[in-house]
Amino acid sequence: MTQSHDFTKASKFLNFVLRHKPEAINLTLDEHGWASVIELIEKAKPQITLTSILIKQVVITNDKKRFSLSGDEQFIRANQGHSIQVDLKLSPKEPPTMLYHGTASRFLDSIKQEGLKPGQRHHVHLSSDIETATTVGKPVILGVAAGAMHQQGFEFFLSSNGVWLTAHVPANFLEVVS
Repeated sequence: MTQSHDFTKASKFLNFVLRHKPEAINLTLDEHGWASVIELIEKAKPQITLTSILIKQVVITNDKKRFSLSGDEQFIRANQGHSIQVDLKLSPKEPPTMLYHGTASRFLDSIKQEGLKPGQRHHVHLSSDIETATTVGKPVILGVAAGAMHQQGFEFFLSSNGVWLTAHVPANFLEVVS
């Protein structure tokens, strides 16, 4: 197994247990989504061999900045995208005038009817620029009139990795950008 393969496997594993299924390895997350690195390493066996160095490498180099380590590097959590209940302790923030969302063209008719919904996650994920929205690998980029939404009382949150979050984007605040 190559080092690159180990890294990719570790990243996918962390994504799975920290965002969706900590119970798959009997891992305990606190109410804010933090897990002990030592407990994670121990409970990941025999599925995967993790080390604190490998975990730190995944956190630092993940292109989407999906994970955070505590200051003392004893705890790790996913920054957003959870399908399990966690309180990330995010405060509402005023968003930029426009935010962006990448999606597959097959969802466009539904989105035009119902707007953007979080699906299995807690929030809709939005980007502050078109380039970032494009990295999700989807052919359609939607513009979100976030400033207008905010003025009408919709709350927005900014995760520690720069992803904007909101509960729902009604269709009337959306436009196809590309």
